[in-house]
Amino acid sequence: MSDKEQGLSRGLTNYGDRDFSVYLRNSFASSMGYSRDMLKRPIVGIANSFSGFNNCHRHFPELLDAVKRGVLMEGGLPIEFPTISLGEVFLSPTSLKFRNLMSMDTEEMVRAQPMDAVVLMGGCDKTVPAQLMGAASADLPAVQLVAGPMMTSRYQEERLGACTDCRRFWSKYRAKEVTTEQINDIEGRLATTSGTCAVMGTASTMACIAETLGMSLPGTAAIPAVHADRLRAGEESGRAAARMILNPIKPSQVMTEKSVENALRVLLALGGSTNAIIHLTAVARRLGIPVSLQKLNELSDTTPVLVNLKPVGSNYMEDFFFAGGVGAVLRELKPLLHLDTLSVTGQTLGDRLEQDEGWVDRRVIAKASEPLEPQGGLVALFGNLAPRGAILKRSAADKTLFEKEGRAVVFTSLADLAARVDDPDLDITKDDFMVLQNAGPKSESGMPEAGYLPLPRKIAEQGVKDMVRISDARMSGTAFGTIVLHVAPEASVGGPLALVRNGDRIKLSVKERRIELLVDDAELESRRAEWVSDNVPPEQRRGYDRLYASEVMQADEGCDFAFLGPVD
Repeated sequence: MSDKEQGLSRGLTNYGDRDFSVYLRNSFASSMGYSRDMLKRPIVGIANSFSGFNNCHRHFPELLDAVKRGVLMEGGLPIEFPTISLGEVFLSPTSLKFRNLMSMDTEEMVRAQPMDAVVLMGGCDKTVPAQLMGAASADLPAVQLVAGPMMTSRYQEERLGACTDCRRFWSKYRAKEVTTEQINDIEGRLATTSGTCAVMGTASTMACIAETLGMSLPGTAAIPAVHADRLRAGEESGRAAARMILNPIKPSQVMTEKSVENALRVLLALGGSTNAIIHLTAVARRLGIPVSLQKLNELSDTTPVLVNLKPVGSNYMEDFFFAGGVGAVLRELKPLLHLDTLSVTGQTLGDRLEQDEGWVDRRVIAKASEPLEPQGGLVALFGNLAPRGAILKRSAADKTLFEKEGRAVVFTSLADLAARVDDPDLDITKDDFMVLQNAGPKSESGMPEAGYLPLPRKIAEQGVKDMVRISDARMSGTAFGTIVLHVAPEASVGGPLALVRNGDRIKLSVKERRIELLVDDAELESRRAEWVSDNVPPEQRRGYDRLYASEVMQADEGCDFAFLGPVD
């Protein structure tokens, strides 16, 4: 037995007799074959989100062994534990609905089980933000270890990578530019290794954000899942977590207002996923750090786009890794960053950037003095259609549509969209604005990545590649187009988006950061008086669905649960 609040003596089950609690815990731990010397060691927990329903995490058993090896090297005892896993394409209605549940699982298991530090193994889109949210709330020394991106494949002479190329070829298929036989062949070539999407989608964006925040080890965000360096990153992450037991660095010391601002800068420079705004807002909220869309616009005006990766550019994550990765981007942004932020290594960002940058491939990562675009990849829009804001990924959009007025063609739900979008008699032209309602966080659909509305087949067959599309839904980070997302408040709670009708005029101005419904106030009030929500009331639901319906917040608040903010 030991009196030290460490390892198995930490967070004891209370039987009214502390020594008995230690004695009983050691007895049961001995049944797992640990020696007495091993049981005396401090513990590094390993939150393992491996699942057969998560293809991105297929390599986690091997990566887990590397983490354990690193913990043992530093004198710790590694103990893995499972958590909920969120495989993006395998969850219904959407993985976002279960992100908060995974964050609670992570937080409570880190807090409830005896561990002195933790390594968080995640990767697929919502797992990393869920783990960061849980770690922020538990505030135990933690290291984020990401899965890493897939390697690309080939189709004839083209490189293929999920999932920007998924969408590109599906659009071609809908436009009858690709045959059924070809799309079936392509289907089997898009995702051929373990790891997350091969482009700057949400998973890769969140990996880069985790590294920028200081929660992941420097240089680890972009290592491909199947590269030997990924295993070395696992080993070193285990070592870093074990070292923090003697010199604790808590997530609240790493994820600060300054490091969150740095992460926003990097997000904008990457032309990263719109989802990252929701996730970073939720992570920061757990620590009482506000993330405003007005602040996003201020940063976006002075942050250039530097990274030439799909869907914004032409390259893939493996190219980004070999080009210099996050470190090269940080060095270009150095004059704009807070350099006194802390990493889980104990090193400041300024100290890191003093080190030799090595070779940088300027075809992939541009110089700040010669950016791909002078302003950031994302911009927030406001106006009477989105009083609390909406998001546009301008770096992946058609700039000829940025200053435009159009007629609204309204779809009242995802079911309505699916039923009518390819109807030959649909009254729509390429100059209209497609509007999707009731796809926000409190809607039945749970805010899916449906904001990338498919162009009507008859429009696609005309060779049209983009139209203005507006919704309260999200969009995959791998998608592209002039798409206004995250409209808040959402339609299903009576936001102005719910009041839009076919034929209404809408004005978009990216220059003015405005999205306006050109209908007079009196008419809108009349429509509001007639509006009735289709949402099933929370009291008519059960289990997690009831909790979600009661507590989920709007997009500008990170879609977190209201009760999961910091305790005053």
